[in-house]
Amino acid sequence: MSRNIKLGLVQFNPVVGDVFGNVERMCQIIDEAKVHGVDLLAFPELSVTGYPPEDLLYQESFIQSNLEAIKRILKVTDNICVIVGFVDRQESLFNASCVIKNQKVLGTYHKQILPNYGVFDEQRYFVEGQSEFVFTINDVCVATNICEDIWFPEGPTKNQKDQGAEFIININASPYHTEKKIMRETELASRAKENDVPIAYINMVGGQDELVFDGNSFIVNNNGNVIARGSSLNEELIITDLVFEDLGMSISEPSQIYTINDSSTSGEIRDVIKMDGIQEIYSALVMGTRDYVRKSGFSKVLLGLSGGIDSALTAVIASDALGNSNVTAVTMPSRHSSKGSVEDSEILARNIGIDLLNIPIEQAHAAFENLLHPLFLGTKENLAEENVQSRIRGNILMTISNKFGWLVLSTGNKSEMSMGYATLYGDMAGGFCTIKDIPKTLVYKLCEWKNATIGFDAIPRAIIEKAPSAELRPDQLDQDSLPPYEILDDIIELYLEKGLTYSQLLNKGFSKIHVEQIISSIHRNEYKRYQAPPGVKITSRAFGKDWRMPIVSKFDDTGSFN
Repeated sequence: MSRNIKLGLVQFNPVVGDVFGNVERMCQIIDEAKVHGVDLLAFPELSVTGYPPEDLLYQESFIQSNLEAIKRILKVTDNICVIVGFVDRQESLFNASCVIKNQKVLGTYHKQILPNYGVFDEQRYFVEGQSEFVFTINDVCVATNICEDIWFPEGPTKNQKDQGAEFIININASPYHTEKKIMRETELASRAKENDVPIAYINMVGGQDELVFDGNSFIVNNNGNVIARGSSLNEELIITDLVFEDLGMSISEPSQIYTINDSSTSGEIRDVIKMDGIQEIYSALVMGTRDYVRKSGFSKVLLGLSGGIDSALTAVIASDALGNSNVTAVTMPSRHSSKGSVEDSEILARNIGIDLLNIPIEQAHAAFENLLHPLFLGTKENLAEENVQSRIRGNILMTISNKFGWLVLSTGNKSEMSMGYATLYGDMAGGFCTIKDIPKTLVYKLCEWKNATIGFDAIPRAIIEKAPSAELRPDQLDQDSLPPYEILDDIIELYLEKGLTYSQLLNKGFSKIHVEQIISSIHRNEYKRYQAPPGVKITSRAFGKDWRMPIVSKFDDTGSFN
């Protein structure tokens, strides 16, 4: 005889620390799910507190408000079973899920495998859980576990299956990077087949500091086949009718996908939004920028528009994230700026409908030269004279920000940040760096994709095709100081993200000069990145929480610099 569960999975975008706001939205979604006849509704990992709460977990008032939140949720769980991610406190703190049905707590599960790598620090705050918990709904035995628990063959999933679980719900706060979606589906397919048990994977969505949570929730059957999925980078309620029979689980009809707005589900049913790789990266940049700006309490942003491709892409992303009326750009030409840089900036601003201010820096530049002339007299011009221009521009942007309350977006890319090819307190000034984790070669691909998508060259061809230049001295080009970007980005990816050593890079055919220059520059410029604003994590290893190197270090990664 078949048994049925109407399952709801909530791709939820919480705000870290806004326990009251998160819970009120959760209660509204629970009420909406009941209207749709949902039997079992699952929210993501730490949905009450937002993820990651980090050192807020050391504040007693934060823990207490999180515990009080469960009492608020209890009140709206008549005629529905709800799985909620929260912080449980006994003698220690636990990353936990609470299962509530008909205004009663059926049980609490404590996450058993605590990740402590990359962007994760869970062993700093939580203690590992030690026991399983299963419950019954509509005569189906169900278990819940949390994120990392599902990644290990000998983990909680096997134990829960041994205790009679016929269905596993894995709740997650799994950050996005470009390889993550395939990794998740591969791992969960393995767990489902190994244990002959279907699994639902529900993931958080939204931006938090440098992290973006992409949703991409899904359900696999006993054979590891994906039978339902949610969208990428969209808040939504995914409702699926599950049918349990002796031979396994199936679905009786396609999932219903409801969009979620600020208060509840909108009632709109739509198909899953599918994205290719470039579109998903672009959408992650948009979401990460929008959520950082808005969750930080800003409504408008400001950026310098140089006529180069990096600032052009940043301006377009900001416009899509916040609306063009909330983006102001500033072109700040110097004696070394080409006429085309200003004209290209003006064309771009018109194309995407943002305000553009023109503030030449010659007067300030000359004033600095006169001020420093007695000290610099008799010395040869070097980076000091070049960088003063960038710092004037940074000062202008931060002063406008200070005056009007607009958040400054810096515009550096991962290639530049790797090499230290940026000016501290100059073009690095700002509150958020949208493309911080985007290699230069990917910047070009994103610009081409955006133009193709909207059907015209909003980012002018002149910007895309011109040779990159900081324009801080006559006839300056990036390639005067850096290896070709195609080589630079390949080595950065292999060294930073794939973990290849100096010797392995040489064995791949890269020149000794390029490898040594790049590795040396990466480590020498750690002090700059410590002072850089956060930016959206896109790759498998981004500067920030993913990359924690000492500022002062004498380690020689090449072994042959002498």
